[in-house]
Amino acid sequence: MKGRNDKPHIGIFGRRNNGKSSLINAISGQEVAIVDDTAGTTTDPVRKSIEIFGIGPCIIIDTAGIDDVGNIGAKRVQKSLEVLKIIDLAVLVITDYEVGIPERELMQQFRQFELPYLIVNNKSDLCTLRDLEVDGCKILNISTKTHNGIDEMLQEIVRMMPESAYRTRSMLGNLIGESDEVLLVTPIDSEAPEGRLILPQVQMIRDVLDNEAIAIVLKEDNVADYLQNHRAPKLVITDSQAFHKVEKEVPENIPLTGFSVVLAHQKGEFDAYIEGTPKLRYLHDGDRILMLESCTHITSCEDIGRVKLPRLIQKFTGKKLQFDFVSGLDQILDIQQYAMVIQCGGCMVTRKQLKERLRPAIEAQIPVSNYGMVLAYVNGIFDRAVAPFLR
Repeated sequence: MKGRNDKPHIGIFGRRNNGKSSLINAISGQEVAIVDDTAGTTTDPVRKSIEIFGIGPCIIIDTAGIDDVGNIGAKRVQKSLEVLKIIDLAVLVITDYEVGIPERELMQQFRQFELPYLIVNNKSDLCTLRDLEVDGCKILNISTKTHNGIDEMLQEIVRMMPESAYRTRSMLGNLIGESDEVLLVTPIDSEAPEGRLILPQVQMIRDVLDNEAIAIVLKEDNVADYLQNHRAPKLVITDSQAFHKVEKEVPENIPLTGFSVVLAHQKGEFDAYIEGTPKLRYLHDGDRILMLESCTHITSCEDIGRVKLPRLIQKFTGKKLQFDFVSGLDQILDIQQYAMVIQCGGCMVTRKQLKERLRPAIEAQIPVSNYGMVLAYVNGIFDRAVAPFLR
């Protein structure tokens, strides 16, 4: 099960009036993007949900022209370039085989972000067709007006899209097998959504079932009774907020971890988390901590990232710390000011997006961790929580 953002992302780039929005309409088969002869119709990046056979549901992002001018134009171009951090594949739209300085600079950025990309020559119905390559990348001829070449382009997108962007590996496949019982401890508090479970809990249930194992879901108050009256489960996974209680009731011989730790191993920078989490012990008064939330939600008095974790970290360290909060995929300003960065589980974003989110901190050698691993550490069970993934 995926959230809206946890799907392959495709960015459409090119100069103004090269037909980027028309290309999105041609791919989707409907008028989902505004098309006009006026240059610069698309200002900010616009996301559209589409289905591509061979990949499945995707998010396609229409960007402003890379040749936009003026102060406002420069800001639009910068917004377009920020999209590079969250996409899995790029399509560069040109016309009349024109590959100039803006295109070459953009292609260089594609390579820096390790992005697969293809170049399409739009409006090919209006020019003499040629067989060309640019830096080893073959130019595909298409026409959004006649739809010539669109199917071939889609086939190339399917071929070039990294499988990791749309084929999510099992979260628990190396830990459990057929008929194994997995105990999922899911507290229900004021932060829990009304009438349903949160996404990581649902994802975990599905992953257990996909591995032909048995999912047993209960609240933290029922753990001791269950363990006393049933055979020992293969694995216990708890909401990180209940670590302190559940750890006391689950015998040492039964592997125990948290939902957020599982997600950290599946799509996070796990090795960096392992190294960075113990740095909590070395924080100083006045240090700034950046809390990264991958989704935007209404907070409550029991919010894990904005209330509980800051309170627990201050109590654990005994230091007066400052906490900043950034939601969604908003830009991070001046990463150097932070002594530590703590990322949520990232259930709503792709691995690529989470990796790029943490890249500035890791490159700046700032310790990084995630919610579940911090909670395990301050509760004194960090080694136990990560042990299942280190065997």
